[in-house]
Order: sequence, then structure tokens, then C-alpha cells
Amino acid sequence: MTVSEPTLPQRIRSFIRRQGRLTPGQQLALDSHWNAYCLNPETDYDFTQVFGRDAPLFVEIGFGNGDSLAKMAAANPDKNYIGIEVHTPGVGHLLILLHEQGINNVRIYSHDAIEILENKIADNSLAGVHLFFPDPWHKKKHHKRRIVRPSFVDLLVKKLKPGGYFHAATDWENYAEAMLAILSASPVLTNTSPSNDYCQCPEYRPLTKFEQRGIRLGHGVWDLIFSKV
Repeated sequence: MTVSEPTLPQRIRSFIRRQGRLTPGQQLALDSHWNAYCLNPETDYDFTQVFGRDAPLFVEIGFGNGDSLAKMAAANPDKNYIGIEVHTPGVGHLLILLHEQGINNVRIYSHDAIEILENKIADNSLAGVHLFFPDPWHKKKHHKRRIVRPSFVDLLVKKLKPGGYFHAATDWENYAEAMLAILSASPVLTNTSPSNDYCQCPEYRPLTKFEQRGIRLGHGVWDLIFSKV
């Protein structure tokens, strides 16, 4: 089974860069802590030197305000995390959390995630890639902007270690179904779900406030976890 993308643009552009309004605290964090936590997308890094150790490396694409990433990193101090987010207020908020909580196992790129994966992450180097609640681009005419597509899966397969995993979560059932079909088409990925569709939310993924509210209202959330054979 193959999933083609004949009508999709060659480059994935799954986000619109919005500046947003920075709070004074976020601006202060950007001014004070950028050099401590943020990476230059033009520089090539040895991540064992960046983190000062060799540990399993995870990437989160589009971390939003960073609450979930900070919680994961604090709960798993033996792992290294790279967060990628283009929206400056979210970066500022995460910097506040990292500094206030003394979290040292997170680094940040404020840049296009596809370019970072392609150019700055070594092949067969990632223990996991997280994509939690990406923009669903729910209108059919906008589906071409969704990040999960066959070319993205090919990129994932290159960057994941054997046994590494990709974990996506969405509250849009249509997007979940599309992701399931695309990921299932890869001969190099295997679905970790016992029912070969969706997984229970694992303990390592913190629930967001938005997600908790949706669950109380009866809204669905779909987790997909595929590992590299």
C-alpha cells in the first residue's frame, strides 16, 4: 500500500509565522536566557557537547507554550530534549519555565522544524519525535498544509534510531485517520497499538489544560505511536 501526494507542494509549510503579543515576562526571558537554551539554526552542533553528556535524544515539533515539554523534561532528567517552535511568545514562556525550575535537559530551536530535521539532526540519532496537537488545517482546501504526509514520514525514518518512535496526538478525528493511513503505509514503521490503530495516552505525555477541558466535555483525543523497525 502506498499513499501518494501528487497535489501537495514540494516543501511542507505547515505553519503561519505569527509574532503574537509578548508579555513583559516573556520578553525578559528572551533577553536573559536565550543564549543559555536556544540554538542557532545556522550552526552545526554536536549534541553530546551541547548537553554535556550522551543521552537519548528526543525532538518535539511545535511545543506551543512549552508546558508539556517542561513537564516531560523535568520528569525524565536522564533524557535530552530539543523543542522546535516558531512562535516567539511560546519560546519565551518555555524559557521562563526552564529557568525557574532549573531544567537543564532542554534546548530550543525557533525555526522551521522540517529544515532543522533535514539539516541539523543526524540520521539514525533520535530516540523519539513528538508531534502533539499540530495545526489540523481542518478545511479540506488546507489539508495540503498538514505536516504529516509521506515525505515527512520518509524524513522521520531517516532521523529515528532503530527502535525509535514517532508519537502524534490530535483532537481532530479526520486528521487522526489521515495520519494513521499515512504512517501505516510505511514499510519501516510499525504501529505499537495492540489494535493496530490508536494508543492509550502514555504516562510520559502530560495532558494540556486545553485537552483536559475537552475530555471533560466529551471530546476525543487520538494518540498514534509508531516505532522504526
